[in-house]
Amino acid sequence: MNAKNVAVAMLMGFICLAVCVSAPAQTGGNSPIGPGNVVVHTALGGFILGYDIDQTGTEGILSESLTLSGGKSNVAVETFDQKTGKIIKIVTEQKDTKNDFVTLGIVGNSVALTEFEHVTNLFVDKRLYGVSNPLNSNKITGKWTPPFQAADDIISSVSASQGVPNAAVLGFHNTVNDFSSYVFSSNVAANTFGKVFKVTDPVFDGSNSPVLAYDSTTNQAVLGGSNGCFGCTTEIGMVDLTTGKLTEFMGLGFGFINGIAVDSNTGIACTTTEDDFSVEFYDLATQTGTIVVLPGATNQAQSGMAVSVDPIHKLFLIGQEFSSTGPGSSIQVFDEQGNFVESLNAFSLPASPAYMALNPNQRSGYVLGGETALQSFTY
Repeated sequence: MNAKNVAVAMLMGFICLAVCVSAPAQTGGNSPIGPGNVVVHTALGGFILGYDIDQTGTEGILSESLTLSGGKSNVAVETFDQKTGKIIKIVTEQKDTKNDFVTLGIVGNSVALTEFEHVTNLFVDKRLYGVSNPLNSNKITGKWTPPFQAADDIISSVSASQGVPNAAVLGFHNTVNDFSSYVFSSNVAANTFGKVFKVTDPVFDGSNSPVLAYDSTTNQAVLGGSNGCFGCTTEIGMVDLTTGKLTEFMGLGFGFINGIAVDSNTGIACTTTEDDFSVEFYDLATQTGTIVVLPGATNQAQSGMAVSVDPIHKLFLIGQEFSSTGPGSSIQVFDEQGNFVESLNAFSLPASPAYMALNPNQRSGYVLGGETALQSFTY
């Protein structure tokens, strides 16, 4: 049997297994689930360039850009109230500019990280990073100066790592002769950094759009990668952020990995794959896993996208642009054993993976609801 037939056989086997043995788990309580009544509208009316909410506080943060004529924009960074959705303060803004702000997330204990992209003509020629520590100071309080900060050094992902001192960072050099990915750790609040390590397996090259999570218990950057062709297998990589050692194993699922998250308390990782509209659950210590098809999904358009983790309730939330369970877009909820829990329907998720910013203590969160607003939800 050739490689293509092996891949197809494996795919059909996984799908059969998922359809035959997976069953929905019931949730307890009578709280409503799905989209909420609170919507955050950007202060300037522009589209959102990154956002997050503080899991131990009451605020969130976003960056926006309102396109003007002549290739210029009004840009701003804003904080908002999680309960009401109202903008608390425009932290910083620039008018009639080619520059941009990008919210990279909240890490550590209420520390928000924002990138400033300075543009000359059509190209970014400087990247600076500001810290809001704590977020509810509603201002930029300091700088973050990573070792990966040249104009051609693109930081593509900062791990969603609230409640622990360090975060993992993934980046690449935007040059024609180096497609490799690089990872390092950082205590953003202290502005300290670990060594920068090159990821040696080309399946994780920047051109393959790898995804990143952080296992704070083992201090490992957890990567998901694939060459992305139809029927291409996936790879899970773990980079020790102290030594740089790469450990990897073949993943389940086929095509690009669209999203990843890790519960550091249990060492369970969750990914979504494009070609087979499936979700994978891995025990990183044993390098074993389970694959399930998204509920009701029948085609690639219904693939899962971004993944977020609720480590308190041991849940993974999967964004799905084209719902297989209801109108509009959905968020599909699974437990860490791969059991389907519930569907949150009737969202308006964008085409690119939309980060689900969670407040696990409240079983609530925010996600993009179109380009210029954040939609609240409960689960």
